[in-house]
Amino acid sequence: MSIASIIRSVHVKAPPARAFDLFTSRIGDWWTKGQTIGKNPHVAIVMEPRAGGRWFERDAEGNETQWGKVLAWEPPSRLLLAWQINCQWGYEPTIVTEVELTFLPADGGGTLVTLEHRNLERFGTDAPVHAEKLRNGWPGKLAGFAAYADDHA
Repeated sequence: MSIASIIRSVHVKAPPARAFDLFTSRIGDWWTKGQTIGKNPHVAIVMEPRAGGRWFERDAEGNETQWGKVLAWEPPSRLLLAWQINCQWGYEPTIVTEVELTFLPADGGGTLVTLEHRNLERFGTDAPVHAEKLRNGWPGKLAGFAAYADDHA
């Protein structure tokens, strides 16, 4: 079974280096509170800035919930993440789908940010239903990022 990758793009006013930085170091600011996998709302979402780094959220009590890991860290143009969140919205180290983001200069200024979430068949028997949830969810997350990036360009 093969499931088509999810590919979505947004344009932001910030140049690529700034857009990359806002996406990676400020994700906890623009990602909607209460829409993560931790038991409590996040106060931070962390991407350790290197290949092999962790990707996780932290709540107000200091509890950390893993999301995956950083597979490639190539500022200002590319970020590749292992999404290790299962169909029940919990961390699962044996599942690895990939979320790749590119930050490319846009015609007329700013940055074209493109997200591709691939290898969705790795979710197993629930993959088609879960892929549809992700397909419907990513546009809202990118819109939230774009609004934040435009306010902080």
